[in-house]
Amino acid sequence: MHPFRRASVLAVSAFCILHSAFEPAHAQLAAPNQAGVSMGHLHYHVADVETNKRFWTALGGTPIRIGRADAVKFPDVIVVLEQGPSSGTSEAAVLNHVAFRVRTFAQVEAAGLKVDRLAQFPGVGYTYTPEKERVELFEDAALNLTFTPDSGPAQGIVDRHNHPVSTAVAFHHVHLYLPGEAHLEAKAWYARMFGGVLGKRSQYDAVDLPGINFNFSGGRTGAPMKGRTLDHIGFEVRDLAALYRRLEGMGAKFDAPIQKGADGVSFAVLTDPWGTSIELTEGLRTF
Repeated sequence: MHPFRRASVLAVSAFCILHSAFEPAHAQLAAPNQAGVSMGHLHYHVADVETNKRFWTALGGTPIRIGRADAVKFPDVIVVLEQGPSSGTSEAAVLNHVAFRVRTFAQVEAAGLKVDRLAQFPGVGYTYTPEKERVELFEDAALNLTFTPDSGPAQGIVDRHNHPVSTAVAFHHVHLYLPGEAHLEAKAWYARMFGGVLGKRSQYDAVDLPGINFNFSGGRTGAPMKGRTLDHIGFEVRDLAALYRRLEGMGAKFDAPIQKGADGVSFAVLTDPWGTSIELTEGLRTF
């Protein structure tokens, strides 16, 4: 089923409208890399769309509609909210949490959200969605944001991690927890499949793509992502048909072939070898 098709039609609350007046410019998806891939969306199953929309708006996003779906748009990512049950939070899943950069925690707290600071890592903290999903936050003062490619200096878009954030809030990374040494296999897989840059984010093995940094940790088994509160992540691609053919030729197994929704967004679904659900979209960038 199309990810946006089942979402309820709900009016944007007065709180969201007021907050959106203070949104930074350039809340758009990153330009694609040479493989035609950039970060697209995070898709959450939630008990109450309006309550969750207020949370994401307070974090700094702008409420939008994608067809009949409710969503909140940030620089580099769109958060899609669909009313429905889930099998639990991401805490026990292969994709354990997502992370955003903010200029200061003070701006987040002024918007009414609580930030739990990590004493051992200055500038790093957590906030929690109404569904108890953990969202990691990094201030510009954080020391463990930097990205170092495995080969050569950080150049072009990958160097963004080594400088202050250019907007009040921006998407930063997702963190996968994998068994044994599988984190090294996953690192190679994401770079090969989607044209990512191999490197390290602080001490973590990482792959950088426009709009998202994948972090990988080994020695821990996570449950498949599908059906949890964070149901899947999405890449926005330049030519879905061409990427679909290329990934199939590289051994990727798709859960659903290319389809086109009533909102005009084309999509296909696959699962990585470790249980991370990924949707490829073409057309989401126009919203």
